[in-house]
Formats: sequence, structure tokens, C-alpha cells
Amino acid sequence: MNHLPILPILIPLLGAIVSLFVEHRRFGSRVQRGVAWTSVGLLALAVVALAQATGDGHILVYLLGDWPARLGIALVADRLSAWMLLTTLCLAVACLLHACAGWDRRAPHFHALFQFQLMGLNGAFLTGDIFNLFVFFEVMLIASYGLLVSGGRGLRMRVGLHYVVFNITASTLFLIALGLLYALLGSLNMAELSQRIAELPAAELPLARAALGLLLLVFCSKAALLPLYLWLPEAYSRAPAAVAALFAVMTKVGLYALLRVSQLWFGPEAGALQGFGRTPLLWAGVATLILAAFGVMAATRLRVLVAYLVVFSAATLFIAFSLDDQGAIAAGLYYLPHSTFATAALFMVADLVRRRRGDASDRKAVIAPLPGRALPGTFYFIAAVAVAGLPPLSGFLAKLALLAHVPDAQVALVWSAILGGSLLVVIGLTRAGVRLFWRVPEAAPDAPPPQTPRRARLRPPEALATVLLLGYLVAMTVAAGPLMRHTDAMARQLRQPGDYLQLLRDTHPVMRQP
Repeated sequence: MNHLPILPILIPLLGAIVSLFVEHRRFGSRVQRGVAWTSVGLLALAVVALAQATGDGHILVYLLGDWPARLGIALVADRLSAWMLLTTLCLAVACLLHACAGWDRRAPHFHALFQFQLMGLNGAFLTGDIFNLFVFFEVMLIASYGLLVSGGRGLRMRVGLHYVVFNITASTLFLIALGLLYALLGSLNMAELSQRIAELPAAELPLARAALGLLLLVFCSKAALLPLYLWLPEAYSRAPAAVAALFAVMTKVGLYALLRVSQLWFGPEAGALQGFGRTPLLWAGVATLILAAFGVMAATRLRVLVAYLVVFSAATLFIAFSLDDQGAIAAGLYYLPHSTFATAALFMVADLVRRRRGDASDRKAVIAPLPGRALPGTFYFIAAVAVAGLPPLSGFLAKLALLAHVPDAQVALVWSAILGGSLLVVIGLTRAGVRLFWRVPEAAPDAPPPQTPRRARLRPPEALATVLLLGYLVAMTVAAGPLMRHTDAMARQLRQPGDYLQLLRDTHPVMRQP
């Protein structure tokens, strides 16, 4: 139990190393998949144990190298960290299952990059140090570069280059912001920064606002906030289905970082910096939500439509986390895994539609036959109902809880944005469903039914992966009561960070006798 917080980072790291060793042809794909599933299985045991250990509000602190927390690397696990780890694990299982249908054989180093991606994601959710958040961001992003362009050519390579350049620029700004913070405050430990921000003299507040504003800008770019989301639709729509589905959680990393630092640094004890950036983020979230909804309506391809739904879900979370209300934050934390699973399932459905329609691909304007449309059509309907927030699935419950906790001062703005944006999303999803699954060219009376190409047939792992993601949505709906109580406890712990800060400051290394 003492080493439990390091395991979600260590297990995928070792899994990636072993995956590189077994990539030689003589081992074959079965051995590589065996290593991947063994690593994910061990990771599941560690994450479940960590969730149980933190479920009652207990906070675990792990000091690497026996250095004090203010000097060394500290990992901190609480309810929020465990929630994000569980979301990532559930998504990773479905994505790995989908990739094992055969795409992993066409992508060099897929399994190693997949494990490094999990390592970066898990590390970002567990670190208690803002510099190591940057490190894990880079691990996650470097792995995503390889996953996006692996096995691709032409347009995907060009879009992948844009994705790389944008994220390298954002990472450079991240590093500049960290340098400014360290020069101004003398520490990058989150707990230490909380105390020092509250004690800042008035003369240093302008520089602190500039550094912290730059840091929030970086988090917004990672989470695809207006106008920093323009890179996302094309990049995600060109990625392979399993990779695009995994990328659905990457925007949530920026949102997690924003939520974590805002509750630690800009709470009631922050003095002049209390609530820093909250109002601009709320307005930017509303604007992003409306534009993303119009993007859903205007998308010419199904995969681009799903990418705009990722932006739409991120904007909804920006609104929830900017309201400064415990109930709104709790509703947002319930909505976070729901939106991740729903968009991931739609990416898989869009890939199946693209392969079955031949040259028509997933373009909505082209009327083309869709062989065996009953199963992908059913998958699409369930995921569309969920992501649009229609009853009775978890998206409806999450948005209802969010709207119920909007403070009076923001009721008109937030209700109009969320209800209006959701209506546009419903219209966009309905139009796409009608054009892709309903409108088909009329066949001659004596013409044989269209045959599904062999490469476009739904393989059992692909079907199971999609069913698994949709099953998560159904499970979240059935267990909405316990889950919402847990997210409410999570939000309460976030809003009262005293225990988190004190424990991180007071934890000291164990001095061993020679």
C-alpha cells in the first residue's frame, strides 16, 4: 500500500519497455498483445486498489527518492486522481480491444506508444508538482504524435505535423510560465505555491497574474478552448479509430489541470488572486460551446462531427468548473467520463461507416449504400442519444444536475448556452443519422443486395469494444445515484483543500539508518 501511487505510472512504463523487446518478427502479434493485456490487467488491479484506498477521502502522498515534497517529486492520490485514473483505464481497455482487431499490426510500435500514453496520462493525474505535470504532459504528447501518424501517409501526415507544431508551441509557453513562477515564488510544488500565492505582496501581483494567466492559457489550449480548438477537428478525424477514441480523454487532462490549480491556488485564501480567471473562462466556455454546436451541424464528415462533439463536451466542462459551485463541479465530474465514453464510441462507429461505404467514406452529402447498417445504426443511435443529453441516459442526468446548480447570477447565460447548444447538437446528429443510415440509393428490383467488403466487416473485437463503451454509459445511468454522491464528495474535497495542502507540506522522507 505504501507504493500504491507509483504503480499506475510504473506498470505502463515497464509494459512499454517489454513491448519494445518483443516487437521482433519472431515473437509475432500474439506475444505483443499478450504483453499489452498483461500490463493493462496489472494496471487495472493497481487503479482499483487506489480507488478503494482513496474512496473514503483518504489522501496518499508518495515521495520519490526520499526528498522532501518541496524539493523532490511528490505524487498525490485523492478521490479526483482515482476518478481520472478509472476513466482512463476503462477507455484504454476498449481502445486496446478495438486496435487488436488488426490495426495494431499496421502501426509500428503501437503497443509501446500506447503504454507510454497511459503512463503520461496517469502521471499527469497523480503528480503534486507543476513541473512534473509538464513532464507527464510531454510524455503523453510525444506518444500521441507517434500514435497519430503511425501507419499513415498523405493528409494524415500533414494534419499530424500541424498537431505536433501546435502542441510544441503550447509546451514552450508552458515552460516559460513555469520559469516565471519559479523566479517569482521559488517553488513549483503545488502546495507550496498555494501558500506563497496567498502571501504575495501587492507589488508582485502584476507579474504573478501574467505568469498564471500564461499557465491557464496553456491548459486551455490542451483542453481545446476557443480560439485554441481549431487544430482538433482535423487531427482527431484523421486518426485511426482506436487512437481517436483514446484521444477523447486528452482534452480532459487540460481540464483536470485547470480544475486542480484553480481550487488549490485561487480559493478563498488566495487574497487578491481569489477566483483568478474564472469569469473569462466562463464566457470563453459559453462561446466555445455555441461554436462547437454549429460545427456539429456544419460538419461534412461524420468523424469531423464527432471531433466537434469532443470540443462541445470540453466547453460544457469549462462552464461547470467556472461556476464556483460545489454542485456544478460535481455534475461536471459525472459528465466527464460520460462524454469521454460517448465520443469514443462514436469515433469507432464513424470508422465502421467509413469503411463500409467505400469511396463515399463518411461524407454526409453523398448518398451511398451502407451494407449491414442495422448494427452500426443501433450503435450510433445509442451514442447519439447519450452525447446529446437526451433522456434517459447519463448525459441527460449530468446536464440536469448542472443546470440545477447554476448560481442565480449566471442562470440566463448558462441555461441559454447549454439548452441552445444541445438543441443544435440534436439537430446535427439527427441530420447525420438520416443521411448516413436512412437515405440510400434506390436499387433495381432484381439487383442483389450490396455485399460488405471483407476489410469493412465488423470484427468481434471492434463490436465488443463499441458495446463496452456503450455499456459504460448504461452502467453510469443505472448507478447514477451512487456515482453522483461520490462526485459530490469529490467536489467537496476539492473545495476544501486544506487536508491536501497540509498533508503534502507535512510529509517528510523516511530517513533510513545505514
